[in-house]
Amino acid sequence: MIVTKSWLNEWIDLEGISTKELADTFNAIGLEVDRIHEYRVPAKIVFGKVLECEKHPDADKLNICQVDIGSCIRQIVCGASNVRAGLHVVVATIGAVMPSGLVIKPVKLRGVDSEGMICSASEIGLPDLGKGIIELDASVGTFSLGQEVNENPLFNDDLIEIELTANRGDCLSIRGVARDLSAAFDRPVKEYEQTDNDEKRGIGRILSLTHEKDLDVNLRYKAIDLKELVLPFVVKLRLGQIEESRKCDVEAMTLYVTHATGVILRAYRHEFFTKDDEVMAKIILGEDENGYACIKTQEGQIASIVGIIQKDESKVTKNEGIVLLEASYIPPDIISKKMAEKKIESGPMFYKTSRGSEPELNGGLSYCIDLIESNSVSSTFSGSIELSTSFREKNVIVTKQEIDEIIGANIDKIVITKILKNLGFDVSKSSVDKFVISIPQFRHDITNKQDIVEEIVRMVGIDNIPSKPFLLKEANRLEDNYFEYKKRSVFRHRCAQSGFFESVHFVFDEKKILESYGFETTKKDLELLNPIVQTLDTLRPTLLTGLLKAASSNIKNGYASVRLFEIGSVFTPTREESYKMSFVFSGDKENENLANSGKPEKVDFAFFVQKIADVVGDIELREYTTKHALSHTYQSAEVLLNNAVIGELFRVHPEVEKAYDLHRTYMCELDLQKIPYALKTAQQRSKYQASFRDLSIIMPKDMSYERVKDVIHTHARKEVVRFYPVDKYSDESLGDNISLSLRFVLQSDEKTLEEEDITAAMDSILDALNKKLGIGLR
Repeated sequence: MIVTKSWLNEWIDLEGISTKELADTFNAIGLEVDRIHEYRVPAKIVFGKVLECEKHPDADKLNICQVDIGSCIRQIVCGASNVRAGLHVVVATIGAVMPSGLVIKPVKLRGVDSEGMICSASEIGLPDLGKGIIELDASVGTFSLGQEVNENPLFNDDLIEIELTANRGDCLSIRGVARDLSAAFDRPVKEYEQTDNDEKRGIGRILSLTHEKDLDVNLRYKAIDLKELVLPFVVKLRLGQIEESRKCDVEAMTLYVTHATGVILRAYRHEFFTKDDEVMAKIILGEDENGYACIKTQEGQIASIVGIIQKDESKVTKNEGIVLLEASYIPPDIISKKMAEKKIESGPMFYKTSRGSEPELNGGLSYCIDLIESNSVSSTFSGSIELSTSFREKNVIVTKQEIDEIIGANIDKIVITKILKNLGFDVSKSSVDKFVISIPQFRHDITNKQDIVEEIVRMVGIDNIPSKPFLLKEANRLEDNYFEYKKRSVFRHRCAQSGFFESVHFVFDEKKILESYGFETTKKDLELLNPIVQTLDTLRPTLLTGLLKAASSNIKNGYASVRLFEIGSVFTPTREESYKMSFVFSGDKENENLANSGKPEKVDFAFFVQKIADVVGDIELREYTTKHALSHTYQSAEVLLNNAVIGELFRVHPEVEKAYDLHRTYMCELDLQKIPYALKTAQQRSKYQASFRDLSIIMPKDMSYERVKDVIHTHARKEVVRFYPVDKYSDESLGDNISLSLRFVLQSDEKTLEEEDITAAMDSILDALNKKLGIGLR
């Protein structure tokens, strides 16, 4: 948002406030200043008047002018096409040093003496306003011939560009910014005095407005018979300062008023809405094929999409004839949501409407009418035509005690009341200890008492709230959120100790990519209204795609082994948040070294599983098919911890590896909330020596290890502490069978096991395997 000090001064008295103080105040109240630009016209550049203007005898494009500069009359040769007698101009006199470094001296141009230069805007350091010299008018205020231009505040101004957050649409106008300054400086906003210069002809004679259905749109129309409109210099200058321009003067005027007041204005040709030679223009508010509210003719031709774009055919192209001026308001959440559902082409006003425009339509429309009438010989039709929907008033109730407790300081009630009133909030219904606050329609970002307190804090200033010493109490302040944080911190350290590097991404991801891999994304009615970019347009349901992109970037940067992890939030389609811990391991198992002769092996399934176990603990795997398309068809498993499923582990599908330019890659995603984390409890351990026994059993190839494990768990004697597979072997002699070697750890709490105890334990297992599964020793 671009403002200038002189423009702001038209809406709030800034006397005695320097530009630096103004910028510091903006930063203090949350309107971050991005840049400041000073306009300083050099000395010896004065106001003048062209008394005579004649063609140069030896040059078609030059004119010989007699210019009154107050102290004398100077002859100046000028090549501007718009120079003429009677024009008030800006003159660089002898000795003036121009911003370009040019020093003005007496010269001869094609044999004719010239003492000075009649200047264009860019020549004196102002924005380029197009071809020709400056044509001064009453909009610059009073001045005398010979007076230095830099004494006029318009020519000696400061431009301030403010970086606004997306929720502060109320500050996308000069008046809106002035409203925040009103609360900061406790100075009133200057209310615009509306005048009534309407003629006797009523607008109802030439315009009618109907609507096809109830839409959340407010419209107001005025009609003006436009004649001899001249765009004032101050409008040209300020549009140049905000880096905007329009070919048609009427459109330039509506743009200027929109930037000043925040009211969205459009100008239409009256005849666009008439049929044949009819005088009556008929405007219809309806919906287009995409469900957007639109302004159209009785034949169905669309003039504009409300808040989005105006069609070129309906625009005013000349400064005469009957013009229909429209002021509109549509709630920003409606238009943003609609654009997210069905994106269409948008115009320059969409940014303002999608962030929140000014709903006080009559003020902006009257301001525009008065500006046009004062710079033309136009006449306005009496009355206006409007279509309004009722505004559902929002109220927030907060006590003085609650405000003080949230802020941590006692803020005087009178100060709070002044701040809220100056910001446009209605507090007339408040009582002694309770604020009943009516939220104005232009502050759609205010919804609860915390928002109200934030407004008070930013106006009081965080540095102006007195500091207090910490109050230490013996009560335990540790709550669940602390232990959740501690858990995440512990597992981050474990991941790092196991050789993984942390990767951090936005909680947003690209909806199209996620859905192509089969992930469920956020429901349409809960989707983001204003995504940062189109590639971050939904809340992420998984950490896997972000890690894949990070791994791909590392591989492309020359890393042969990529080991990354991330602990972060993911969201269900209904926006329920949870924490996941995900890993990716791609390429070499280890770096090149002497032990591997500079040729490290690629990571494999078993190695990756061991790495995950180093972080999480004693995990088990179970055959599993993932619900997404990232995984290899035959290399995926559920991850179990203490017999509970906590996530999944898989090799990345070769097609996905190819798409991301990855080597052999493995990934794992675990539900952090399902991983146990509590105080360690000491457990009794046997003091007697453990014994080990290996069994090699013959079993069918198609029999799952899960069945074997279940039988052993069920029938093993208490001396069997644990067991695990150590080898698998097959050859032609075994046919459709395989040999599976299992290692058993046996230990007793009462004694050192003897050979017969061990043999008895092994026999009971073999007997159970034979009876239940029909398998036995090799």
